[in-house]
Amino acid sequence: MPVTSEATTTWNGSLMEGSGNVAFSSSNLGTFPIDWKSRNEGSDTTTTPEELIAAAHSSCFSMALSNALAENGTPPERVNTTASVTFKPGVGITGSHLNVNASVPGLTPEKFQEIAEGAKTGCPVSQALAGIEITLEATLA
Repeated sequence: MPVTSEATTTWNGSLMEGSGNVAFSSSNLGTFPIDWKSRNEGSDTTTTPEELIAAAHSSCFSMALSNALAENGTPPERVNTTASVTFKPGVGITGSHLNVNASVPGLTPEKFQEIAEGAKTGCPVSQALAGIEITLEATLA
């Protein structure tokens, strides 16, 4: 059965001077502020569409990798993934870099790399981001 997820953004004003908030239907964490300056220059206090994509990509990849490792007979003890999504003003989103470190008993680094590459390709968010370059750095703990 399909599942639909929702987020709602309220934006006030023009692109350059305006700002807004994004909220997730599943969360009681409140709203997260957004604005062009943060998207264009970066920020430690205001989210961006690219940060939200990075959250989606890192979580989806972690689940895909965990599943692939379990199917290999080597379930992970821990998977830690950071996705770094790059935005270039005037160009758009140019790439997503996945950096994963996992604790997987009984698995060689070569086999881990192979399984991680397959998870990168098979992850539904990776598939949705097929128009950009997706790179992977995979290491065992």
